[in-house]
Amino acid sequence: MKYEYRQFRRRKLPHIHPPGSTLFLTLRLADSIPKVVVQQWKAEKDWLKGEVIRISRKANDDQRVENLNQQERLLSFHRKWFAYQAKHGPTWLRNDAIAQIIVDSLKHRDGKVFNLCSYCVMSNHLHTVFRPLLDERSLREALIDGRPTYFSSDAPLDVIMHSFKSYTANQANKLLRRSGAFWETESYDHVIRNEAEFNRIQNYVVKNPVKAGLVDDWRDWPWSWKRESKK
Repeated sequence: MKYEYRQFRRRKLPHIHPPGSTLFLTLRLADSIPKVVVQQWKAEKDWLKGEVIRISRKANDDQRVENLNQQERLLSFHRKWFAYQAKHGPTWLRNDAIAQIIVDSLKHRDGKVFNLCSYCVMSNHLHTVFRPLLDERSLREALIDGRPTYFSSDAPLDVIMHSFKSYTANQANKLLRRSGAFWETESYDHVIRNEAEFNRIQNYVVKNPVKAGLVDDWRDWPWSWKRESKK
C-alpha cells in the first residue's frame, strides 16, 4: 500500500509530526466530562499549540527559548488535564483481558508501522512512546497536476492511530458487551526533541503505576514496559 502526502514540502516538512520523529502519545477512554469543560480545554490547548507553531517560525535565539518554554507549558497543561480526567469516566482498562488486547495490539505493530519504545496501560488511559517507520528516506516525490506530492509505503501517524484505536475499541467492546465510543476522539501527542527528554518521558511512562501507589517498582506492573537500550 502507498500513502500520499500532499502537505509535505522538501525543507518545510510538517512541524507537528516531522517524519523520523519519536512520539509520546496518551490515549484516554471516552467518558462523560461535561461539554463545557471539554470546550474550555480544547480552546486553551489550541491556543498553546498555535503559540508553539507561531514562535517556531521565528529564527532568533530568544524566540527559540520562548518556543521551548511554550512546549513545556503545553506538556504541563496536558498532564494537568489527564490528572483531572482520571477522576471521571469509565475504567475499562482495569480489566486484564482488555489491557492484554491493548498490549498485544501495540506489540503486533512493533517493527511493522513503528518501533515501540515503551507503554503503560492504566485504568482509563494509555501512555506509549514509539517512532513511526515513516521518515524522509521513505518518501518518493512525484509531480501531480504540477504540484509536488510525496508517497511512501510506511504509514503516517493518523493512519497508525486510526487502525490501532479501531481494532482495540472493537475487541474491547465485544468483551464489555457494549457499543459506542471506546477511546476519546482527541489524543495527546508530543514530538520528543532530544535524548534527555526521551529518557525523562520513558521513565514518566513506566512509573505511572508507582506514582498511583499501585506498585513499588514499575517492573511489578504487568502492563508497563520499555525497551532497554543496548550497551
